[in-house]
Amino acid sequence: MDNDTHVIKAGSTAHGQFETDVSVERAGWEWCSIRVLALPAGGQQEVTSGEAELLVLPLTGGCTVEVDGHTHRLQGRDEVWSAITDHLYIPRGQNFTIRSEEGGRFALPASKATRDLPVRYCPASEVVTTLRGAGNCSRQVNNYALGNDLETSHLLVCEVLTPGGNWSSYPPHKHDEHNDVERVLEEIYYYEVRGVNDTPGFALQRIYPSGHPIDVCAEVHSRDVVIMPHGYHGPSVAAPGYDLYYLNVMAGPAEDATWLMTDDPAHTWIRGTWETQQVDPRLPMTPLNN
Repeated sequence: MDNDTHVIKAGSTAHGQFETDVSVERAGWEWCSIRVLALPAGGQQEVTSGEAELLVLPLTGGCTVEVDGHTHRLQGRDEVWSAITDHLYIPRGQNFTIRSEEGGRFALPASKATRDLPVRYCPASEVVTTLRGAGNCSRQVNNYALGNDLETSHLLVCEVLTPGGNWSSYPPHKHDEHNDVERVLEEIYYYEVRGVNDTPGFALQRIYPSGHPIDVCAEVHSRDVVIMPHGYHGPSVAAPGYDLYYLNVMAGPAEDATWLMTDDPAHTWIRGTWETQQVDPRLPMTPLNN
């Protein structure tokens, strides 16, 4: 099993006000990274984007971001289960400051960049929200830098909300070859699990070979990270009774910043069963944009 290599436990990369800091060096690859900043009420943090482009994406709470001589207010949200959120795109080579009057937690999903693009405020109304799958494969996908109007150099970001007991990232799929139907994309999953009655809950994550050696079958909890350099990934199984959230960060060498993947041919038939099933009535978990 490769769990110890690819599963990064909550708190294991923490330093200062960053509760998570998975750099490209820590992941052992070239493109993707993620930091999660936890600010107390009235707190602030200076950050540099360096060679990376990134989003400031509130998980809980709101903030202001001072960058390139301008101040941007992000309204944020109470929690990932309550709403989608506005967010801010920051290109490479920027120094910026995040401040939060009420306190909160803010994800900074990032990718190495090869182009210089402008800072861009993205209101929640621009987030493309969809329901995917049916039956016990139903889940909600919120696109922040994927399949919408936000132009990035290489960064792709979405979040997935899966009701307890459902299978997500299913059928298993991969994106580790460059061809007409697939792109090479490193991927990070950052998890939150909605606990019940002081019980934190859990989920399961699988990754297995697609011509590259990898074998992960792991129990994951809130604020864990799984890095996926290659291989078929899925399912992400939300344990019954515990809703699952994960933030997807993807990037790779292709200049078209496009998400293209292929299913494991042994399981792609599952998609055909959705035509005769209803979407889980617990969805949407947050209001959808039209």
